[in-house]
Amino acid sequence: MMNEGFVIKLVKIEKPDDVNMILGHSHFIKTVEDLYETMVSSVPSARFGLAFCEASGECLIRIEGNDEECRAMAENNALLLRAGHSFLIFMRDCYPINVLNAVKNVQEVCTIYCATANPVEVILAESALGRGILGVIDGASPNSVERPGDIENRTGLLRRFGYKRG
Repeated sequence: MMNEGFVIKLVKIEKPDDVNMILGHSHFIKTVEDLYETMVSSVPSARFGLAFCEASGECLIRIEGNDEECRAMAENNALLLRAGHSFLIFMRDCYPINVLNAVKNVQEVCTIYCATANPVEVILAESALGRGILGVIDGASPNSVERPGDIENRTGLLRRFGYKRG
């Protein structure tokens, strides 16, 4: 889509179905180290990789993490996005729910766009200045409203995962 002075683009995040991710917006080069420390202190057994896209200075994509496959995913997807001050975290052996509040509390983090294992498409605006994230499409659209059997399945799943008792 073309508008005066900018173009709208859609970028599909490339990751395996069993990998969870967090996509967000931050504001400072310190983000990459602080997110690394947040991940290892929140779930020490988590395997993860993260990328932070600088929006000033050298405008580099900064990479961190403790898992080479997740680091490569973060790097490759950051190269696809190239949206200033965005960050991506790809994780295994933990879920976003285990780290999300800690990530949101990192001083430099401004926004979380999504935290999911679903397929994700990122809606970008690109101008002469650079690229910015407008929003995300996270998974598929709902088909219907849950019924009693669906409620039982949901509550059973939460109990199997250990998030609820009973």
